[in-house]
Amino acid sequence: MFGAGLMERIPDSAMLENRRAHADTKQPLGIRGKAQQDVLQDEQLENTLGRFGWKAQHASVRLFAGEAYNVEMGITNELFETELEQAPNCQYAEVPNSPIPKSGPPSDVDLFTAFMRGLEPPAPNPKEPGGDESIARGAAAFAHDQVGCALCHTPELAGVRLYSDLLLHSMGATLADGVTQGDAGPDQFRTAPLWGLGQRLFFLHDGRTQDLLEAILAHGDDGSEAKGVSERFNELDNDAQQDMLNFLRSL
Repeated sequence: MFGAGLMERIPDSAMLENRRAHADTKQPLGIRGKAQQDVLQDEQLENTLGRFGWKAQHASVRLFAGEAYNVEMGITNELFETELEQAPNCQYAEVPNSPIPKSGPPSDVDLFTAFMRGLEPPAPNPKEPGGDESIARGAAAFAHDQVGCALCHTPELAGVRLYSDLLLHSMGATLADGVTQGDAGPDQFRTAPLWGLGQRLFFLHDGRTQDLLEAILAHGDDGSEAKGVSERFNELDNDAQQDMLNFLRSL
């Protein structure tokens, strides 16, 4: 959730404008991307397009926090009042479990939201791993007019350097999770922001690998919008591939 507050402030218009950008390059590669529009609306914000979660199912940090409190911790709250387990014998507490206080501090959800909004985004390392020259070569290859990773992992949106277009993309059967959520089908996922990648231990939506190279190659499945870009990466020699891995690990 580092940098979530900045992601929340990216206007819908910036996401849609970026979707239209570089159309001549995206179309031959089969890159489409669509915005997640089937989301709960947060009356406190103007944003209406989803951007949080693997399926971009929420447009605000507040709603994302409320769902996580319910789904991940099993605590119903003012935003998500329905228990996941409906068996009457399992219901021992009043619903919602975490109500809005009548006086005193804000609700748990609002406190979680304030905490996440204030988390500073990860800072890149300009020299490690591999040195600044290798990182610079990798960044150049990453660009939209070379290998093309940046066509989806957009380096900057509205001044936020998160390396994501925040759109949904089809990724093929191998990565499909069988989950339909809003406008996102079983093989569609929000482009994962890459900031902080150098600090991660597991990759892809289900954490199936610790090998960054394997994660890149998994983008090349039939039916994946990233297949063409993955093939371009495979055409690089070993040194050029290592430069790009160094760049990604520097983020």
